[in-house]
Amino acid sequence: MITFADFERVDIRVGRIVRAEPFPEARKPAYRLQIDFGPEIGIRKSSAQLATHYRLDELEGRLVLGVVNFPPRQIGPFMSEVLTLGVPDEQGAVVLVVPDARVPLGGKLF
Repeated sequence: MITFADFERVDIRVGRIVRAEPFPEARKPAYRLQIDFGPEIGIRKSSAQLATHYRLDELEGRLVLGVVNFPPRQIGPFMSEVLTLGVPDEQGAVVLVVPDARVPLGGKLF
């Protein structure tokens, strides 16, 4: 088990996808995302396995949640700076975790 203090160290913020591109080099179908987390954090890059449920043209402008304080991770030729959060559907494909109302960019999950 973790403590509440452990949970508080994970910095989960609201961001808006400003760019979504194909990521053909990924082992599993994925997209390269640029996500704006507001003025404090700015735009960060993420690789996300969203191709099953989302088309590129419907991702731009969408609010998402992401962990912004993990170290960057090399995904093939791409450096992912943020973990975009999702949960698996019945077949294991990723469904985004998103706020259900408009909220300011950079808002922290608590």
